[in-house]
Amino acid sequence: MAANVDAAATASSDEQRLAELGYKQELNRSWSGFQNFAISFTIISVLAGCFTTYYQAWNNGGPVAISWGWPIISAFILVIAFCMSELVSAYPTAGGIYWWASKLGGPAWGWFTGWFNLLGLIAIVASVDYFAGQFLGVILGLYNVDILGLNFGDSLHGLRETFILFALILSLHVLINIRGSHLVAMFNGISVWWHVLGVAVIVVVLIFAPSKHASVDFVFTHTINNSGFSHGMLWFYVLPLGFLLTQYTITGFDASAHISEETHGAAESAPKGVWRSVFYSAVIGYVVLLAITFAASNEKAVTEGGGAVFAVFESSMGSGWVKLILIIAVIGQLFCGMSCMTSASRMMYAFSRDGAVPGWRIWSRVNDNGVPFNAVIAVAFLALILTLPALKGNKDGLTVAFTAVVSIGVIGLYIAYAIPIYLRWRMGSAFVAGPWTLGNKYKWMNPLAVVEVIVVVIVYFNLPFASAGVPFKKGFDWSLFNYTPLVTGGVFIAVGIWWLAVARHTFTGPRQTLTELEAELEQGGPADPPGGATAAPAGA
Repeated sequence: MAANVDAAATASSDEQRLAELGYKQELNRSWSGFQNFAISFTIISVLAGCFTTYYQAWNNGGPVAISWGWPIISAFILVIAFCMSELVSAYPTAGGIYWWASKLGGPAWGWFTGWFNLLGLIAIVASVDYFAGQFLGVILGLYNVDILGLNFGDSLHGLRETFILFALILSLHVLINIRGSHLVAMFNGISVWWHVLGVAVIVVVLIFAPSKHASVDFVFTHTINNSGFSHGMLWFYVLPLGFLLTQYTITGFDASAHISEETHGAAESAPKGVWRSVFYSAVIGYVVLLAITFAASNEKAVTEGGGAVFAVFESSMGSGWVKLILIIAVIGQLFCGMSCMTSASRMMYAFSRDGAVPGWRIWSRVNDNGVPFNAVIAVAFLALILTLPALKGNKDGLTVAFTAVVSIGVIGLYIAYAIPIYLRWRMGSAFVAGPWTLGNKYKWMNPLAVVEVIVVVIVYFNLPFASAGVPFKKGFDWSLFNYTPLVTGGVFIAVGIWWLAVARHTFTGPRQTLTELEAELEQGGPADPPGGATAAPAGA
């Protein structure tokens, strides 16, 4: 009886806080604090990022990019997570990051933050599900599956077959998400234990199955430069490119914020979900990465295999063990993609709810299960479109610049993370914290987080990943061109023009009151808040 009273009081408190922030409870608030943590932990997914982008670190720095790069970059990301935890505690809404930026800096800040956040989330959905299709294709190839004209046992039409698997996985995640948040929450709970126990099994296999292991000296001091750039560029240019492994894997933890309107006790549960998901993923990921790297005793074979984990496993153990590891990994990737879809659709729903997305009335609707059905469909469609370049291969049959999709996801998300962190730092003591706060630690954590994003993410991940990908250079190969700056820059220019021409007159940031929102729905168009356009917060 007392438990029911406490639960009712918490629910009432959550809804009251949401009303104070300007919204009525529309989404189904059924997630526990553990489930809130579970979605970010699942999206980070060491069974996805650590396995799928291992090649990036191997080719750009080698073992040191993993053994040293992972813990160092993880520490910086944990600082970012702490900064975001303070913000979600103060503003526990589905809009999350763009909502914080709007409140702390004004509508223009919120507008650009929201679009970078949405671009990043869609790119992450695309990359995770595509990699899952790639891994599933390898597994089917190991079993020589030949079905419905798709022969996974040969090397023909590999890109087409991977894309078909990607589309099927994307469709599966749509179906799971539109069934309701209860189903997603249940799978997220399973996913946590799958990642913990699955990683444990993989580590044990990697310890005992290989006939030979690399030395400690190799793992912690050896460098590899397969980028085509000179060795003199290793430490200041090539090695930071290898950090994409860490930065891509430990991302998407803003999901705990996007699901805050569906979480009990969100002002305390959501911030814990953000930083704990990063901390535990960093520890578990480091263990599995060291196990993989110690198994990479045949450097030549791994390099000839493109630095991919497939080459590590196949060169060090029997096919039975390889199948076991890859099956565990791909199931983890399926959980990851499902949660990415949930996070992206909630962000699109919230951004649309505030009138920022064309056709916002369509994308801000929820069905009878309290799910933003149309937003889920839109995210899946856009992820499919973004991944179409993966159908094109180079002379070796390898997908053209798919690493760029990974970079787009990382850059989009981390820019969105950095903007409200900077604005909170700028506001200083005027910021009204929630129950989870950094205290005075924000004074050094906020600027450190912003600098890391600018230097590592924005600068390095927009640069060419290979010497043959440098435009106008002899031997330039379009298949190695990093089209990330074209997409992110193009989005920034398009969104900027849109803002100057139209949106600055119509987008006033998050709705201020329930009355305003209801008036807009009744009038069929954007309503001005009482007293005119929304004023920017102090310090804007």
